[in-house]
Amino acid sequence: MQKLLELEMQLAAAGQEGFKSKGSTDTDDKDPKKRPLVVIGILTRFGRKNNRDAIRKAWMGTGAALKKRENEKGIITRFVIGRSANRGDSLDQDIDSENKQTNDFFILDHHVEAPKEFPNKAKLFFAYAVDKWDAEYYAKVNDDVYVNIDSLGATLATHLDKPRVYIGCMKSGDVFSEPGHKWYEPDWWKFGDKKLYFRHASGEMYVISRALAKFISINRSILRTYAHDDVSAGSWFLGLDVKYLNEGKFCCSSWSSGAICAGV
Repeated sequence: MQKLLELEMQLAAAGQEGFKSKGSTDTDDKDPKKRPLVVIGILTRFGRKNNRDAIRKAWMGTGAALKKRENEKGIITRFVIGRSANRGDSLDQDIDSENKQTNDFFILDHHVEAPKEFPNKAKLFFAYAVDKWDAEYYAKVNDDVYVNIDSLGATLATHLDKPRVYIGCMKSGDVFSEPGHKWYEPDWWKFGDKKLYFRHASGEMYVISRALAKFISINRSILRTYAHDDVSAGSWFLGLDVKYLNEGKFCCSSWSSGAICAGV
């Protein structure tokens, strides 16, 4: 009951601009020039060091170059990972060792890495990232996607006038009700007789504004997840006054002129 009352009080404090989260202040909102432009969370897993090294080399950068981009362009990039079910085992130790060398991880200490927990991991990334960094935007990226940082920054800068914006390669798609199917959706029955998902941004890469990230942070304990992180994210915004931007540059199927991302 106490938690419910606290939640109601937080929601009541939501202003015209968006949604307030714990830790945000009026001072934060009055000086947007000091905010980073975007926090990019690259969701990665154990055993994917080769992918991370390729991303560091191709577009993320390391060390001084990574810090310079944060300071000059306001673009913060981190690999996002949870902890092993066997806390403190060799998997955790390998990540901690890698992070000591690169200092480019955002470790979700209370999240256990597991394939079925990927949608919850995306939710926790947004919730914890907005509590840590007061940025204009928050981007979720897979660890097999290459990003054109300059194109991303230029595109996001054109939408700063939209307080509640959800940007990505918008799609729908079939809902699979067969338990043995690769993309099985346990809650398939919720999506009607035609079994089609609602419109949502492709999970390879999508971006949400600060107000939406704050909404996730406030409601993290009651926002449910579906089989896929992109469907889950789309479901959180269905009942909100949100501007959907179907941005072709976020369709990562192939690298083309002006594209923001490409899958590998």
